[in-house]
Amino acid sequence: MSEITAAMVKELRLKTDAPLLECKKALVEAGGDMKKAEDILRVRLGDRATKASSRVASEGIVLCRISDDRLSGVLLEVNCETDFVCRNESFIDFSYSVASLIFQERPSDIENLMSLSTEGKQTIEDMRVALAGRIGENITIRRFTLWQSECNLTCYVHGSRIGVMVEYSGDDNAARDVAMHIAASRPLCVSRDDVPKDILEREMEIYRQQAAQSGKSDEIISKMVNGRVSKFLSEVSLLDQPFVKDTSKSVGEMLVSNGTVVHRFQFFVVGEGIEKERVDFAKEVAAVKSM
Repeated sequence: MSEITAAMVKELRLKTDAPLLECKKALVEAGGDMKKAEDILRVRLGDRATKASSRVASEGIVLCRISDDRLSGVLLEVNCETDFVCRNESFIDFSYSVASLIFQERPSDIENLMSLSTEGKQTIEDMRVALAGRIGENITIRRFTLWQSECNLTCYVHGSRIGVMVEYSGDDNAARDVAMHIAASRPLCVSRDDVPKDILEREMEIYRQQAAQSGKSDEIISKMVNGRVSKFLSEVSLLDQPFVKDTSKSVGEMLVSNGTVVHRFQFFVVGEGIEKERVDFAKEVAAVKSM
């Protein structure tokens, strides 16, 4: 078994918001496997072990550009260190310049993008370094999605922090409403059939372990697991979610009534998955180490 270090305990605490002692116990039981330890905590602590995942630490902007014919679209996230810089005109201009170049050159990934040259013969990386030097903060181009569609594309950006791009066939207004719904409800996929197998299997295993702790019969446990799985699928599937503008119907029902089909979507949340320490855990970690 690998050594359970204070840094590992601290990392698991940041990911799950579980008590440090519980984090250490889970890591010991998991043999140092971080993902397995997360699952152990979810079984023991339920939703409490995942609430920290909503914390967003880094700053920046998300922007979306759709071509006039609505067949091409770019969703882009550019990060900085403070909220103040998010509103800096040079930072915003740089971000839109990057989006325009993505449209023109269609880079395959971030590495390819950073090596592209502008009309002034500077590369995007040169521009980034120069801007960071002027502003005094680190600037990063974190991710982008570039789509070429045979249908239509629409987008919605909420306050420059949440961006959604949707590929659809049918009514433009209905598709725009769906983009707004996705920004608010953050589904995982279009339909429950699209939920990745590994994610579904992981959830089912956690539900089985939670249900097994009830001490009930296998038949009742099976029903409990099936019920939890059905609830999970309805929560993460776009078509099954209650439509935010009219919760009496699902998104799927709204789309059918408007003759519209959503083929895929992508959304970015500024800083999603990047955590910044906000609490000093030094004393807590030291206390755990001494136990």
